[in-house]
Parts: sequence; structure tokens; C-alpha cells
Amino acid sequence: MGKSSKDKRDAYYRLAKEQGWRARSAFKLLQLDEEFDLFNNVSRVVDLCAAPGSWSQVLSRVLIKGEKFGRAAWQDREARFRQQMLSVLPEEFSAGQKSKLDEDLLQQEKELKPRKDVKIVSIDLQPISPLAGITTLRADITHPATVPLLLSALDPDYDAHKDATNSNQTSHPVDLVISDGAPDVTGLHDLDIYVQSQLLFAALNLALCVLKPGGKFVAKIFRGRNVDVLYAQLKIFFEKVVVAKPRSSRASSVEAFIVCINFRPPPGFRASLEEPLGVGERLNRMVVERERQKPIIAEVLMQDPQAPATWSAAPVPPTGPAGDEVTEIEVYDQTEDTTRDCNQDIRWIAPFVACGDLSAFDSDASYQLPEDYVSLDPVQPPIAPPYKRAIQMRAAISGGPQR
Repeated sequence: MGKSSKDKRDAYYRLAKEQGWRARSAFKLLQLDEEFDLFNNVSRVVDLCAAPGSWSQVLSRVLIKGEKFGRAAWQDREARFRQQMLSVLPEEFSAGQKSKLDEDLLQQEKELKPRKDVKIVSIDLQPISPLAGITTLRADITHPATVPLLLSALDPDYDAHKDATNSNQTSHPVDLVISDGAPDVTGLHDLDIYVQSQLLFAALNLALCVLKPGGKFVAKIFRGRNVDVLYAQLKIFFEKVVVAKPRSSRASSVEAFIVCINFRPPPGFRASLEEPLGVGERLNRMVVERERQKPIIAEVLMQDPQAPATWSAAPVPPTGPAGDEVTEIEVYDQTEDTTRDCNQDIRWIAPFVACGDLSAFDSDASYQLPEDYVSLDPVQPPIAPPYKRAIQMRAAISGGPQR
């Protein structure tokens, strides 16, 4: 399959090369920003699993260069539309006022507004081609030694040996932590979903060390049967948790993005590398502490208030033969069974949101290219592709030249 056929089959792959993005995944972050305004009041960001650097490239162009994409570009289009609506009302605005408004609007669109005190750190196990103004680290986010490297990159004065009690915390927290990482899929969906969830926990452990209260966390997930448990665990640390599916993400893919807004750790919580999330029983204790903070609402009793016991019923699976319509009911006494959780059948489900303009390209559709279309080369070829070592080993065995 050549480049031209891929341009026809994947519109976002073609647009990424035409607009100068390193990978088509840049559109996923831009469409997430359109929906959630991720870059609002953001100047310090950590990009995990960043290679080849398309999300870092978006951060560089938005925060450092001051270009407008995503929500900011959408707001400019809305302002231009309102300006066009005003131009059809000649009785209210003179020609000079209209022209001045048009000039002001065009000037605002062309004006670049770089942000102050921008700090962006990108981490990946694979090498990343340098980007202006971005600190890149080649490290494994699942390894504990990566946290001191990240804290040192965020704060040049950081000293892990100076204060052992605060060695896992930064004095200059960040506003946003993003992660577009995913494991090499095996085709076994249950295994892939589990490995992806552990990668997300590794990203969350880093985020808890550097994220400031009120910050945001965005990470890729694989949707599966029990992924709602992961959503509920994230809800412990963030006020709002939403599952988003950008239009540039193929509908045939199980990937989605979890968007966590307003970081609010439980009282007394401190990130610890000795007990990372996803390991041990500390998370269960945190859930219990969170439940204790909720207001207690007395249940309304529908029976006689002088009755000695409160009776409740819970359906159990029928034990009769196939086709038996008899339903057995298990009756238990709440006054005697005090250990049973009244809310154990209540399950919190994260809302699901589709991001991106409905008029945008469909990532699963093929589009006809013009006859004079010329396929472009990728903006950033792979520095160390996974197949490079295999080619070198095969060339060494055959005695041919190594490329």
C-alpha cells in the first residue's frame, strides 16, 4: 500500500502532513480541546508517552507560539459569523463602523499571543525529535526512577535528598497532564485492556505527584466490560470524569480518552511511590474515607414504625429447570445483617461524549483524491522504529549491508 492510497483511506493522515503535524493523533487533542477547553489558563504541562511528539507539537504551537486551534479557533469562527450577521443590518451600523469591526476581527485572528512562564515536559521510552521550548526525557513512566527526573525537569532547584518526606512532590505543580500512550496490542482484548489500565495507573501516579489542585488529566483508555471500575477510581481524585471519543479516532477502535477535570485529592492524601495506585489495598481505604465524607440520609420506612424489624427483598437467580417462570426471593433482616452495604448495587457510570465537528472528516471513510494530487512525506519520520533492529539483525545474518 502506497502513501497515496493511505491518503485516500485516512483523511486525517493526509491532513496531518498538509498542516505540518507529526502524526494524525494531533487532531484528537485538538478535538478534545474544542469540547473541554483543556488549554484555558494552562501554562505548565506534562506530556506522557509523547513520541513521536504530535501532542507536544500542539502544546508548543498553542502555548509557546500562541497559535489558535481547538476551542480558541472555534470562538474566532463564531465571532466572525456574528460579524457577518451585523453586516446585514445597515440601518444600525455605518459603513465605516463595519469596516473597522472587520479590521479589528482580522487583526485579532492574526495576532499571536504566546503565554508567559510556559513549561512543557515530554516523556517517552522512545526517542523524540526535539521541539523548540520543550524539555524531552527518555524514560519509562512505569519505573519509580522516572519521578525524580520529572520533578527535576519541572523544578531546576529540586533536590530529592534534601527533604525525604516531600521527595515525591514538586514545589511548582502543573496545570495539565496528558497521556496518549498505549501498549503493543496482542489481539486478546481482555489482556490489552488490562495492560492499558496499568499504563493509565502509571500515568496517574506521575500526575498525582505533579498536578496542582484544580488541574486536569487526560489519558487514553481501552473500553471494555469492566472499565467503569476504572472510571469510579478516577472519580475519587477528580470532580468531573468524562469519557470522550474524538471524531478523528476510528469508530472501529476500542480506544477512547478519559478527561478528568478539577483535581481534588482526598484529605490527607499524598502520592507515594512505595504504594502506587493500582497496587495494594490503600485505594479501598480511600474509597471508604470518601464515602464517610458524604452526608448521611436516613431511609424512609414504609412499614409500621413499631415493627421490630425492617425487611428488604433482593432477587436471586432462579434455580428451577429451563423455562421455569418461578422467581425466588431472598428475604433478609436489615437489623440483624448490619454488615451489608445498602449502596452495593449502585454503580456510577461516566458520561460518554463525542468530540469534533459533525461536518469534519470521517476517520473510517475513504475519500476520492484529485487527479493532480501529490502525496507528501511524513513531517517527522520515525527515529528508532521497532522494526529497525529486526532489519539490522536480518542484514547481519545474510551478510548484506545494514541500513
